[in-house]
Amino acid sequence: MAQILVVDDEVGIRELLSEILRDEGYDVKLAENAAAARGARRAQRPDLVLLDIWMPDTDGITLLKEWSASGQLNMPVIMMSGHGTIDTAVEATRIGAQDFLEKPIALQKLLATIRNALQRAPAAVSAPGLSLAAFARSPILRDLKRRIEQVAANSRTVLLKTRAGGFAELAARTLQAPGKAFVDLVASGSPLDLAALEAAAGGVLFAPELAQLTRLQQKNLVFAAERAERYRLHVVAATREPFEHLLRLGMDEAFLARRFDAWVAVPSLAEIRGDIPELAGHVLTQLHEAGDVPLRYLSSAALNEMRNYSWPGGWDELKTAVRSAALAAPGEEIAAEDVARLIGAAPDEPLQMPALDRPLREAREAFERLYFEFQLRQDNGNMTRLAERTGLERTHLYRKLRQLGLQPGRRGDPEP
Repeated sequence: MAQILVVDDEVGIRELLSEILRDEGYDVKLAENAAAARGARRAQRPDLVLLDIWMPDTDGITLLKEWSASGQLNMPVIMMSGHGTIDTAVEATRIGAQDFLEKPIALQKLLATIRNALQRAPAAVSAPGLSLAAFARSPILRDLKRRIEQVAANSRTVLLKTRAGGFAELAARTLQAPGKAFVDLVASGSPLDLAALEAAAGGVLFAPELAQLTRLQQKNLVFAAERAERYRLHVVAATREPFEHLLRLGMDEAFLARRFDAWVAVPSLAEIRGDIPELAGHVLTQLHEAGDVPLRYLSSAALNEMRNYSWPGGWDELKTAVRSAALAAPGEEIAAEDVARLIGAAPDEPLQMPALDRPLREAREAFERLYFEFQLRQDNGNMTRLAERTGLERTHLYRKLRQLGLQPGRRGDPEP
């Protein structure tokens, strides 16, 4: 029995669709807004979603983008609207919706569209990997996404200059369109041919580190880059090495200068510590969606433990740590101790003075974030002790932590 999630803010429409679909033998779940739909989607992946566009909290197109960016758009979604336009329908389809129904919806049209979507469902199961699009609240990651897309708009080849602890794959997947391929050039030891490029048409070919490519992989990179326009490919390569070192390794100077004449700097995870909790949460969601780990969630203390770690191994280390913690956790909650065992207890770091050439407001906010990160680590997320230590009333303390993008409290620590 297929499960259908109906998301609509009008109670009459929800009840009508529920009655019709249950009479047809479907298992129906209901959500009155985007917040409820997020919760239902996290709890269980439905076989199909009927998603209204106009809702009071978050519109359906935005929610569709969220699911696509976080790797949760691995079920067919049919959009519904009483005020739809061709542009809206095209946008929804581009993001990954399978179909579009205009209200009022004719019964036979509804049932036929659902049957067709469920029949095509195996093709909809594959969702893009996690990309920068999932982090719209982070100014740093939002700006990085903009710069990558700006370079890619003018060039089929993009060079990412990374550092130790970087996240090149996450950045590269920003250019992966729904339903299109993402090919790691180091994953195969075979020569690329035209058939392989045809199969990957419209997708992304990625080289994680130019300095580590074998001769064959270098040839594959050149082969793909020279034909990228013909097959609508984006060829994304990353490196931590200077240009001169790549030449000493035998890479073709003319090719590098011609194809990678523009590059984008990617920071390390240590430089975006405020975004680590959200990164870890998305990784955990993707692992559960793929069936790699059971349903788990990270406690606030565990997220703070991750935030305070420097992640010298970068994106791969973070993914491995989240997966290991989820598999080893004895219950649904991943505690700080579970994370600490994997990454080791990080020594306390001295507070770093924020740059004094910033505007006063930015400098003050940077200092406050460092201060509260330190205090959260000292008190292991205990809000009672943190309030006593900082001399702040708890309601004000919660508000301040949220303003700074920090995770307040531990599970079971009641919010005022």
